[in-house]
Amino acid sequence: MTGFCIPKGGLRRADWNFQRGASLKPSFVIPDFITVLLVIGGFSLSGAGSLWGCSRAERSARATDTAPAVPVVVAPVESKTVAVEYPSVGTVEAYATVVVRSMVAGELQAVHFREGDYVRQGDLLFTIDPEPYRTALAQAEAKLNQDRVLAQNAEREEARYADLLRQGIVTQEQYDRIRSNAEALRAAVQADEAAVANARLQLEYCFIRSPITGRAGALLVHAGNLIKANERDLVVIHQVEPIYVTFTVPQQYLPDIQVQSGRNPMPVVVTLPGHPEERFEGRLAFIDNAVDPTTGTIRLKARLENSTRGLWPGQLVNVALTLRVLRDAVVVPAQAVQAGQVGTYVYVVRSDRTAELRSIDVAHRLEQEVVVARGLRPGEQVVIDGQVRLTDGVKVQVQNLDPEPVGR
Repeated sequence: MTGFCIPKGGLRRADWNFQRGASLKPSFVIPDFITVLLVIGGFSLSGAGSLWGCSRAERSARATDTAPAVPVVVAPVESKTVAVEYPSVGTVEAYATVVVRSMVAGELQAVHFREGDYVRQGDLLFTIDPEPYRTALAQAEAKLNQDRVLAQNAEREEARYADLLRQGIVTQEQYDRIRSNAEALRAAVQADEAAVANARLQLEYCFIRSPITGRAGALLVHAGNLIKANERDLVVIHQVEPIYVTFTVPQQYLPDIQVQSGRNPMPVVVTLPGHPEERFEGRLAFIDNAVDPTTGTIRLKARLENSTRGLWPGQLVNVALTLRVLRDAVVVPAQAVQAGQVGTYVYVVRSDRTAELRSIDVAHRLEQEVVVARGLRPGEQVVIDGQVRLTDGVKVQVQNLDPEPVGR
């Protein structure tokens, strides 16, 4: 009879003294058919389950054997090199920012670019009316030529008076007066040369060129406006190749950052919110010289080439700073790791297709994976979907069957 259990001590009749068809003490008779029913009922209850002395472990094992296998999805435990990253939110900053102003006053004659254009260093941006400055340059050059003629004549006269002085024809006082005049005219020529150079510079300032390569912002003036020297912003240019991303990390990471950055530039990966497929790679370029006492964070700055010009100044981005690289790390998918009263655990699928609840120690949590410090070996299979219906020892049915045997 399947599932039959005999109670401890065997089957016992009542302690009454009775004989078939005889009177019993006390004064009633139990017929034979009742005895038969009691015996048959005892066997039936024993076969039905566990009311006749089966242990709880036996009952649990019998229920497990008869329960259907739980469908699960598994993934292998891997050993590989992983980068431990600190995620943060950063702000894009221009590599260089220039506010363009005019160095001379005058009417804005022409604008040679459109708002938002990408301009290169030396490109012509604005033209201030140059005619007044051309006139000033011509006057300065004329004055220079005049003083040069006078200076040349004074030098010849000085030479003659020097000969006359040696012959004793003129006095020393007369010679000194001629020499002083010649020196004054030579100084005047030098001043005229400086005036010509300044006039030429003022004329050059009428043609405003881009000091850097970058993207021009909004146009703040238009042709026909009267411009004063160094008073009004004309346009703002941001250099975006390369570009900076500024972000902060908690101060407890500062010692690791200092050590790692002293060896090699620390890699930084920047992604756009909502577009994780767009990755911009760079290096840590700056560590601030003080920790912010109000937030307990340290300010860092990464330099990125931004050759595609996908990053814009002022943009909020996701930043991942690589703190260290772990080699031969034991890694499992993040979906496999569960948390409960026993702590952090995973379900491991044994070779006999049963689940084993195993406690683990987590070393690092990555974006999609978890680095395990203790509790797993490479090659084992862990459940990544279907954990809700699992218990320790329950049979499982692996949905994503692998040609290699599960478990090692």
